[in-house]
Amino acid sequence: MSHSVPFTVGDDPSRTPSCWSKTEEEDVDTPGGPSPDTRSEVLHQDGGSRRGRIIGGKYLVGRQAAPSPSDHEDHGTLKTVDIDMPLTLTEGVHKNGRDYIVLSFADGDKENPFNWKLWYKRCITTMLNLMTLFIGLATTAYSSGVDSMCAEFGVSTELGQLGLFTFNIACALAPMILAPFCEMVGRKVVYAGAYLCFTLLFIGLALGKNITTIIILRLLLGLFGCVGTILVGGTFDDIYLPRDRGRPMAMFSFVAIFGTVAAPIYAGFIDQRIGWRWIEGIQGLSNIPLLIAILLFFPETRGGVALHKRAKALRQATGDERYVAADDINTPSVKEMLKASSVKAIHMLATEPVVFAFGLWIAFCWAVVFLFLSVIPITFSEKRGWAEGVSGLPYISLAVGTALGWAAHHFQRRKYEQLTADPTRKVLPESRLYGAMLGAIFLPIGLFIYSFTQYAYLSWVGPVIGLAPIAFGIYFVFESTYSYTADCYGTSAGSAIAGQGLMRNLLGAVTPLFASQFFHNVGSQYAGLILALFGTLLSLIPFVMFRYGHVLRQRSKLARVF
Repeated sequence: MSHSVPFTVGDDPSRTPSCWSKTEEEDVDTPGGPSPDTRSEVLHQDGGSRRGRIIGGKYLVGRQAAPSPSDHEDHGTLKTVDIDMPLTLTEGVHKNGRDYIVLSFADGDKENPFNWKLWYKRCITTMLNLMTLFIGLATTAYSSGVDSMCAEFGVSTELGQLGLFTFNIACALAPMILAPFCEMVGRKVVYAGAYLCFTLLFIGLALGKNITTIIILRLLLGLFGCVGTILVGGTFDDIYLPRDRGRPMAMFSFVAIFGTVAAPIYAGFIDQRIGWRWIEGIQGLSNIPLLIAILLFFPETRGGVALHKRAKALRQATGDERYVAADDINTPSVKEMLKASSVKAIHMLATEPVVFAFGLWIAFCWAVVFLFLSVIPITFSEKRGWAEGVSGLPYISLAVGTALGWAAHHFQRRKYEQLTADPTRKVLPESRLYGAMLGAIFLPIGLFIYSFTQYAYLSWVGPVIGLAPIAFGIYFVFESTYSYTADCYGTSAGSAIAGQGLMRNLLGAVTPLFASQFFHNVGSQYAGLILALFGTLLSLIPFVMFRYGHVLRQRSKLARVF
């Protein structure tokens, strides 16, 4: 599954591959103001900036009699118009050889998403997290019904595993092309349209008559599923100030991983009792309430859309074509955005050691998730003779480990907040790695435990216990990868994270194609040992970066200077 934000908990991780937002340190806590590029080109005449205010219609009534401190009297002359227009700030800008009057929100403007009520923001966040959960469940629930589906169609299990491959390959490649277009048309249209298509595809998956249909529909399911999550990080940017963004991003990270590892808990029972088609059918039906909620209640979260509408109304009312929103003149072209989301992303993955190292680490974790879709049935069904449904219960341990990782992350977050609150200390990106150094070692520990307790003559408790630290460590790998990368590369972070996402999803796509053969031919104990040794090696990454990360950043032309 593709995660847009990815998993950055201290800031917006994924900006996948939307690299045009600012990072936490570059953001400003004054919502609605012009961007730095715009401010740098503000026109000055006779020593004064061309700033002003505009208001009209019902919003003007009573304001002159009882002026408010939020009227921005120091922002210039107040102009009135005949249309309903909330108090809006204006600023003269010269860009690309033309003069513009750029609109921005006044303090307390109710249409500014940053000023929405907290409960309303939480409702939006909940809808996004539920959507991410259902997409994650769809990623891996399919694997529980592969054997019975292939038996019905009379094809090999390896061919059925292509359904996992096509889903993940869509998640790997589609964001590189579609992310810029998703940014251009607005959040609500993309969420509603993509999730509608995502939900409808389950009808075809439940009724499919041959394996070709299933594989193609899984490709489309991955396409619309990843589109539905590309913008999640950007949506949190829209409604939360940087200091408030950590909690929703942490929950998003938890839900994304939890959904991916939790699906086999119930999918095996469904397949065993009523058949593989109902795995798809029940998932499709469960998406309908959320789809209705998104269609009816999900708002457009981009503040620039409201300002764009105001600018359009002003142009029509005044005949002055200079009125624009900041996004109207500062948004990169499609060509520039495609370059950032694809060409630059791959270039950074190939040339930046930090990007490649953390990309390899997170790709390994994603491979482990999909490898265990095969190794858990081997351990509990083949070796211990557990029934299909019961053999999915060990995934509960992965879900518990993910939840514990999310809970433990709050200690890392508290540590980071203490560092930023200390005026005598310079906070560097490496300050994000305390939790990673502690949490990441649990991944190889869990792999070693699982590897050496798979034998059929040993209790099932051992491998079940081993799964929890695996998931615990994976959570910290995801968190540290995106937060550290975002802090290191600033405005180039989106491209860096896009490259890491490509690497992660490509490896996740190919892993199911050889997972079963790998564990059967090498031996599940030795295959687990190989994974544990490789995981141990990769777990050195946060320690190395904590010690030498500043050196690598100094040598990079794209990393931020601290």
